[in-house]
Amino acid sequence: MHTKNRDMPDKKNPVRLILISAFIVLTSFVLFKPKEKPTLFLIGDSTVKNGKGKGDGAQWGWGSVIGEYFDTTKIKVENRALGGTSSRTYRSKGLWDAVLKDLKPGDFVIMQFGHNDGSPLDDTARARGTIKGTGDETKEIYNPITKQQEVVHTYGWYLTQFIRETKAKGAIPIVCSPVPRNNWENGTLKRGSGGYEKWAEETAVSAGAYFINLNKLVSDQYDAIGETKVRSFFPADHTHTNYEGAKINAASVAGGIRSVKGLKLSSYLNTKN
Repeated sequence: MHTKNRDMPDKKNPVRLILISAFIVLTSFVLFKPKEKPTLFLIGDSTVKNGKGKGDGAQWGWGSVIGEYFDTTKIKVENRALGGTSSRTYRSKGLWDAVLKDLKPGDFVIMQFGHNDGSPLDDTARARGTIKGTGDETKEIYNPITKQQEVVHTYGWYLTQFIRETKAKGAIPIVCSPVPRNNWENGTLKRGSGGYEKWAEETAVSAGAYFINLNKLVSDQYDAIGETKVRSFFPADHTHTNYEGAKINAASVAGGIRSVKGLKLSSYLNTKN
């Protein structure tokens, strides 16, 4: 007596064939699902993203053009910087919480603050300043903007929180010192050494982040270009560059990424730049 092989599909049962086919398709999708691209998040002030990041008033932040230096088929670049923010207000406004929500293992965060951290702690205009340095000093103030008491920390303390929380998410933190302003003395651009450049590096080292001395890299580029030409990069003030200046700053960031030993982000840079 012939016994039907139970392992053979029943050709007379179309429902069973459909279920088997669907299972095969779904299994294949799970096994061969494309790996999600990492994201490079940029956080900072208007020198990273000015206005809406589209050249408002002929002013550009370097974060608006840095994507040109990356292979965006392999990595996504998101400029989450906001003009007017300091390391303190980037947190207090909830901007960092929004980044943390999207941050995943294998992502990167480049942070560049400092231009606004030297502002007053509790003025009625913005109340955005931080205590100078990298220590544990604090000062309790009444914030006239939020109309609440607030404990203000040092510049280094705020950077440290960004670094620690980035690493806790399995992402890679990179600290940049602030880009220089258009201030010259005897034909040489004034560096920011001894202030936020120094504190940014000290914090990166102590908190275990990569560091790019963007202040020095850009200053060296500006010196080579010359004072007359560089002044044309700043159409409105001594802080915000036009597109040409933003391109030079972005190129300096890309060069800094390449020069940092062991930084995996360099593998996502375009070879043509």
